[in-house]
Amino acid sequence: MIESWSWVFYPFGLWLLWTAFSQIREGAEDPDAHQDEEYRPPSIVRWVSRVVPVTDGFIGGRMLYRHGGRTYVTPLLLCVIAIGTADVMFAVDSIPAIYSLTVEPYLVFAANAFSLLGLRQLYFLIDGLLDRVVYLHYGLAAILGFIGFKLVNHALHTNELPFINGGEHWSAVPEPSIPFSLGFIVVIIVITAAASLAASARRRARARQAEAERARQGRRGGGSAL
Repeated sequence: MIESWSWVFYPFGLWLLWTAFSQIREGAEDPDAHQDEEYRPPSIVRWVSRVVPVTDGFIGGRMLYRHGGRTYVTPLLLCVIAIGTADVMFAVDSIPAIYSLTVEPYLVFAANAFSLLGLRQLYFLIDGLLDRVVYLHYGLAAILGFIGFKLVNHALHTNELPFINGGEHWSAVPEPSIPFSLGFIVVIIVITAAASLAASARRRARARQAEAERARQGRRGGGSAL
């Protein structure tokens, strides 16, 4: 489909540009603003819970349970659905992103298969690093924005849609090469990591300074009381 219809790169690129904008918006939000919010399951899990009866608890390793002539869904199946939904949502970004580097079907399939296999294992590691990588949202926004621009630019170079530039190719802006694209991504990752580590170090230094100041004030207060 990609090879036959080059216009597919338009929605792919626009989706990545929108995702980049969303990352910037999330990075600008107060990280403590949503800590008190109650957890809400994904929409697909809530929909399944409304449509199909769900058991109150797990029943061994069973995903379906039949009782009284009715078939129930167990929480284990809801967990599998939630994990599968997360994998699909991850693929929504990763599939367009890999097409910015190659259109070879084998490489596209292999890259996304390995990324999905490793995503769940890396999630807990990445979750633990989020407090240190404070500029992660902005780094991701830069990478996704660049890839989105690259896809839209490629679509313009191979444009066949009659309502865009009269169906003619538009090549005013040259396409970034693969070495340049990989180098750009690596540079953004390095800058994001370095800036985040520096910001985390400054934050820890300020926290230690504030703690030392409180300790000094506590000693002064204790001395005055004596």
